[in-house]
Amino acid sequence: QVQLVETGGGLVQAGDSLKLSCVVSGVTFSNYAVGWFRQRPRKAREFVAEITWGGVTTYSSSASIVGRFTISRDRTEGPVTLQIDSLKPEDTALYYCALNPLRITATDNKYWGRGTQVTVSS
Repeated sequence: QVQLVETGGGLVQAGDSLKLSCVVSGVTFSNYAVGWFRQRPRKAREFVAEITWGGVTTYSSSASIVGRFTISRDRTEGPVTLQIDSLKPEDTALYYCALNPLRITATDNKYWGRGTQVTVSS
């Protein structure tokens, strides 16, 4: 079955950078998108970024995300990374990746990982 496994989280200091990885396995179809989401304490889960099968990237327009997050992958079915620069305490969250045919949606993605915790100390 399809599995998404996130790694790379941890306890970091404000100003540091971090690279999260999402490894996908068990997918039997092509033309899917992978996205990253996060859920901060006492807040709803929010979309961060998406990369499509063709490598097109889309980012949240949220002021808390713009400019500091980069989604990428080395090859079409390879791990999808999320680089976070200039980390802030408000980036503390559980970061999830999701997979969906064609494009990522806000909530109804077919597959989700369990998440990796990022905690940023001030």
